[in-house]
Amino acid sequence: MILGSGELGKEMALEAHRMGLEIAVVDRYDMAPAMHVAHRKYVVDMTNQRALLSIIRREWPDAVIAEVEAINTEALQEVESDGIRVVPNADAVRVCMNRLELRKLAAEELGLPTTNFGFAESPEEVKSICVDVGYPCIIKPEMSSSGHGHVLIRSPAEVEKGFKDSIAEARGKSKRVVVEEFLKLDTELTILTYRYSSGATVETKTLEPIEHKRPGYYYVESWHPSTVGDEVKEKAKEMAKRFVERMGGLGIYGVEIMVSGDRVLFNEAAPRPHDTGMVTMVSQDVSEFQIHVRCALGLPVPEPKLVSPAASHVILAESEGWAPKYVNVEKALSIPGVQVRLFGKPFMYEHRRMGVILATGISVEEARRKAREASAIIQVVH
Repeated sequence: MILGSGELGKEMALEAHRMGLEIAVVDRYDMAPAMHVAHRKYVVDMTNQRALLSIIRREWPDAVIAEVEAINTEALQEVESDGIRVVPNADAVRVCMNRLELRKLAAEELGLPTTNFGFAESPEEVKSICVDVGYPCIIKPEMSSSGHGHVLIRSPAEVEKGFKDSIAEARGKSKRVVVEEFLKLDTELTILTYRYSSGATVETKTLEPIEHKRPGYYYVESWHPSTVGDEVKEKAKEMAKRFVERMGGLGIYGVEIMVSGDRVLFNEAAPRPHDTGMVTMVSQDVSEFQIHVRCALGLPVPEPKLVSPAASHVILAESEGWAPKYVNVEKALSIPGVQVRLFGKPFMYEHRRMGVILATGISVEEARRKAREASAIIQVVH
């Protein structure tokens, strides 16, 4: 069972199909991408504990995978105590999907380097924290994903509106925010780190880092392998491994690392395949989605190998409407080494991810150029 039916859930469902598995998916709206390829679907508010419990217990799946942030984690803890496997585990989902809990664990318990930060429940508390972290700073809601609710604050005059906007855009019912120092980033890395069953033990391994940059607060493009130096890679891998081994369980984690000058900082983590990791569908012989499904079932995972320099670039909607149509797909596909993956979302809004370009090349630079070119060609209309 996959809780959340977006593009990541769809790819996990497709991998599960290849292994002959039966799949049930859940989301808050009908006809979400993974629902197109599942055996059964449920449309429900996943923050409703009783509703979520009833669905999971009705299906009694071999494994429950959390794909989105807005999930009632108490329900996951309860079904885990019933003997149902939650992937990676219920506590990992709870921590990773709450920015405050995540930052406490990473910075305070594990001592991982992070940005300077503080927690706030009101505009007044935000202003107090900003005295220490300085302006500009970033406000992030307690529960968020893909940049939702991230607000840049440049002065005390912007705090009250910024706080309200952040809370309004939060996933779930967030009432608190993280206030962080604003960094000029050189680049960002995703360290896909996975735990799998190896006989009587559980192994933890990291993949070659994925590099990505964001023009704003959401993922636009990523490339594999990363172009940063070996010392930065090793620092990032070590941080990711420490975090994932603390969280435990089985499955893949997407651990985000920020690089700013000589600072290599833990940012956040997802207890599932990562959006920037979609590039592994063409860069590796075993994608992040196949790894996660194998881990979820307690199966061995072959050592993934890089097969080509590759890049991904999202296809974004620029307006709002139902029944989106895609123009110039044939032109994008005429570029050698380019694949187009359209997610099948039933409606669009500004900056919503509607698909992704996957491109390979003789170098990362060539792959990035192809991905950007193909993405610019395709238009999403209604």
